[in-house]
Amino acid sequence: MKILFLGTGAADWPTEKPRFGDHRWCASALINDDLLIDPGPCVPDAIYRYNVDIRKIKYVIVTHRHGDHFDEKTVEILTSAGAKLIEFSAGEEKQIGRYTVTATEANHPTCVPTVHFLIDDGEKRIFYGLDGAWLLLSEVEEIKKKPVDLAILDATVGNKKGDYRIFEHNNIRMVIEQKDSLEKYVRKFVISHMAESLHDSHDILTRQMRKENIETAYDGMVIEI
Repeated sequence: MKILFLGTGAADWPTEKPRFGDHRWCASALINDDLLIDPGPCVPDAIYRYNVDIRKIKYVIVTHRHGDHFDEKTVEILTSAGAKLIEFSAGEEKQIGRYTVTATEANHPTCVPTVHFLIDDGEKRIFYGLDGAWLLLSEVEEIKKKPVDLAILDATVGNKKGDYRIFEHNNIRMVIEQKDSLEKYVRKFVISHMAESLHDSHDILTRQMRKENIETAYDGMVIEI
């Protein structure tokens, strides 16, 4: 399974800022070139920048409808090119082409409903956990049913302490606690959805997370599992 991170930022990154340095676009990912998670406002530019063949994108799934994750114009572009928009309620499992996709309820109360995804292509299984704070017990039980090759976790709040956003997003300490609790069931952990205003540079964050055996995603990053 191939995962291309089209964007790894939270909602506070400028969507039209020229890309240089540590700039991140709104969080979105493309699985095996044909399954897109979250059609946010930066997806069209990311498709162009990373030479994605839009005609290969068959399916679009949505975690929630906050503006950095769902954009009507982007949906129109994708569906006009042949993709199908497929939405989920928590607890639903659907067969989408070669994928078995299970939606779990997410801890993200400023946008209801919000779901996370377990995606199985018949060979590998990943967990996509953006946006959200502490994973709910129901999600953990789904993860434990079958080994997960890659878990992508929300890291919006960075190292900031006492920030109110921890009630709907993770800080780094929360990510580490969840990783330590789940590493029996998950082979590899990656963080994404980093807020511009709450994080150090990508290099500093990468060094910090490497000590915890957690990878730090960046725009254009490709992981093959």
